[in-house]
Amino acid sequence: MHGPSLSSASQSSLVEPQHSLYLWGIAVVAALGGLLFGYDWVVIGGARQFYEVYFHLTSPALVGWANSCALVGCLFGSLAAGTLADRYGRRPILLASALMFAISSVLTGWAWSFSAFIFWRILGGTAIGLSSNVSPLYIAEISPAAHRGRLVSLNQFAIVVGILLAQIVNWRVARPVPSDLPHDLLLYTWNVQYGWRWMFTAVAAPALIFTLASLFIPESPRWLCGVGRTHESRTILERIGGSAYAHAEIASIESAQRSDNALTQFSWRELFQPPFRKILLVGIALAALQQWTGINILFNYAAEVYRSAGYGANDIFLDIVITGAINLVFTVLAMLLVDRLGRRLMMLAGCIGIGVSHLLCAWAYHAQWRGAPILVLTLSAIACYALTLAPVTWVLIAEIFPLRIRSQGISIAVSALWIASFLLTYTFPLLSQLEGTGGAFLTYGVICLLGFVLVATSVPETKGRTLEQISASTIED
Repeated sequence: MHGPSLSSASQSSLVEPQHSLYLWGIAVVAALGGLLFGYDWVVIGGARQFYEVYFHLTSPALVGWANSCALVGCLFGSLAAGTLADRYGRRPILLASALMFAISSVLTGWAWSFSAFIFWRILGGTAIGLSSNVSPLYIAEISPAAHRGRLVSLNQFAIVVGILLAQIVNWRVARPVPSDLPHDLLLYTWNVQYGWRWMFTAVAAPALIFTLASLFIPESPRWLCGVGRTHESRTILERIGGSAYAHAEIASIESAQRSDNALTQFSWRELFQPPFRKILLVGIALAALQQWTGINILFNYAAEVYRSAGYGANDIFLDIVITGAINLVFTVLAMLLVDRLGRRLMMLAGCIGIGVSHLLCAWAYHAQWRGAPILVLTLSAIACYALTLAPVTWVLIAEIFPLRIRSQGISIAVSALWIASFLLTYTFPLLSQLEGTGGAFLTYGVICLLGFVLVATSVPETKGRTLEQISASTIED
């Protein structure tokens, strides 16, 4: 069953694309969805201390809900993304997510009631759910095998740029507040009345750029082949890599379609049966592991983490910007290494590095160390994460699913990611209240070490292989 697919895919992988500038250009546009995702996801870390005062949020349950409600939208968007991307194509879904980002960011920022704030945050989360599925899927489907790791990592790079942009905006928008200001006067400060609103609103500018740029990118050639529009697919592949490259890619895609029965009607039940069940479970586990490393706590609850480590209010925003800068630097390094070192090695090293950093951080809290030691250990965890699990998990999720179930498999895996992220974000205030911040880091550290076992036993190496080669080798016998 796999012979023809592997043969054609092998020929495809030998042909280098000729027009790399065009390829990188359309990949960068698709990755702008990641930038908006990163900004929208992290901006709340700086805004929350102000809108919580504005909306009079005092209970851990309300605080957790306000901080995690967007993840409900992420789940909705993620669950719908696979079906929508298969029915309408990848490009229209990217465009729809861009418009939703622009609308929701402005209306979240200028919400005058808590219920309106929640509604627009959920809509913004839906945009995240759509783009977090379709951006890496689109980039993987336009990318040659030899460069796919770097190109799909563009999505994570854009996420990190968005995170850093949100942290800088939060830092520059927030105005210093006297440390001895009575709590009942905080409500009347500029930060509480207007500052957090501009933090959310600022993302409308890159959202409009993404919207306009999405009008000029082509549809995914693999999706076009899947719906019988082979001539259009060939034209796009020729623009990416020339006629020889297009011929080899078309032959590889059509061979894989015949092997996977990709043109017959898809049933969701197939995902949970052989030959696809095992790889689906691996994708779900990788997505959950990426979140339960606990790194997003260092972005969404950064103020609480550094406040409990002894930092003053006016130092916290600068510390948060430093975490974003470290995140960006090591993400760039990851893009240079992912197609050289391979996915498995980087994932294994990341699980160990993050796990050890978290365990040492837990010890530092237990020993009542304050200030610089906590900052250094959290930066160490962020650096390990940015170098490994952050980009490589997205690369693997975009690669490992066979053509027949690719959209739906990514949709399920990313939905699992958002469920895990919701549980992580919602439970941190409760977990830190029960066990202290150090206890939370201990929990995340142990999960990272268990993740090492998962990767070592279940994750295939995909470096340097076409999507069709990966499809043939990851299907259960």
